[in-house]
Amino acid sequence: IGQGAVIDDVLTALIAGGHVLVEGVPGLGKTLLVRALARCFGGEFARIQFTPDLMPSDVTGHAVYDLASEQFKLRKGPVFTNLLLADEINRAPAKTQAALLEVMQERQVTLEGRALAVPLPFMVLATQNPIEQEGTYPLPEAELDRFMLKLRMDYPAPDEELSMVRQVTRSAKADMLEVSPLRTLLQAKDVLALQKIASDLALDDQVLDYAVRLARATRSWPGL
Repeated sequence: IGQGAVIDDVLTALIAGGHVLVEGVPGLGKTLLVRALARCFGGEFARIQFTPDLMPSDVTGHAVYDLASEQFKLRKGPVFTNLLLADEINRAPAKTQAALLEVMQERQVTLEGRALAVPLPFMVLATQNPIEQEGTYPLPEAELDRFMLKLRMDYPAPDEELSMVRQVTRSAKADMLEVSPLRTLLQAKDVLALQKIASDLALDDQVLDYAVRLARATRSWPGL
């Protein structure tokens, strides 16, 4: 309900092959947005609730010893999916956040010296709360750099909030909006096709030149 600009930007990032960091106070529907997107998308979806005791191996996976075969077997972590929700990403320490650096940039995870590709399309949607700083860890710049967009989610308009409250009071779950009525609209192959169409779009050299000059100007400008 509402949040049209945020929804548009999330879909833009999906088609552009980027990752999104959604920032907002609790209860604005950040997690709901990602769950709704996953419901409309026929690919695989995984969620990691980031906590202070989360280890990097809980994200990427690890080798376990199999007594029957007397060999080590790789157990893949939740990162091997199409849509990955990193919920409250700033609640885990920097070493756990760093587990996402390789997969967000390279679309692969190195486990026990082997580079394992994640399924495509692959997108990380991370959420964080900018207000409550107690028990949180700031995201390292290298991590922030991996996100294509940082979206701020704000409070909805009064009529949207009224509509939301009306739906919640009718819901079987006391304080939640349901995503179960949503139907699957896209499969993983459809998203890959959309990404290819987007990358094949004709782009005027003047637009490219302008974008590059803008980026170059920020490097030498003392205000940034």
